Amino acid sequence: HGVTVVTQKPPVVTLRKGETATMDCNLGTVTKSAARWYKQIPGGVPQFILYFHHSFSSPTYGSGFSAPKFTSNHQSQTNYCLIINNVVEGDSAVYYCATWDGSVSEWVSQ
Repeated sequence: HGVTVVTQKPPVVTLRKGETATMDCNLGTVTKSAARWYKQIPGGVPQFILYFHHSFSSPTYGSGFSAPKFTSNHQSQTNYCLIINNVVEGDSAVYYCATWDGSVSEWVSQ
């Protein structure tokens, strides 16, 4: 089986204080899975932000993360969006999404 290709865009998001930042994730051929979003500060470990499935009414959050600061929506069963509201300096980090690929029993990301 081929591993799912997860695609994020834009590759770089410029965060401006007080504004709203958005980033998209396409889960490729995985249509029944969910998107997990992570935040990683250089030199640090990834922090789990949220988990969202297209059938959910709202995301499930990791420790220290919550709405309305972080939220998510979906445009389809494979296209998800992470939204960061009221950006502050501490939001500068690498953000990435991952999804479960049942064909290889692995979490995959870009």
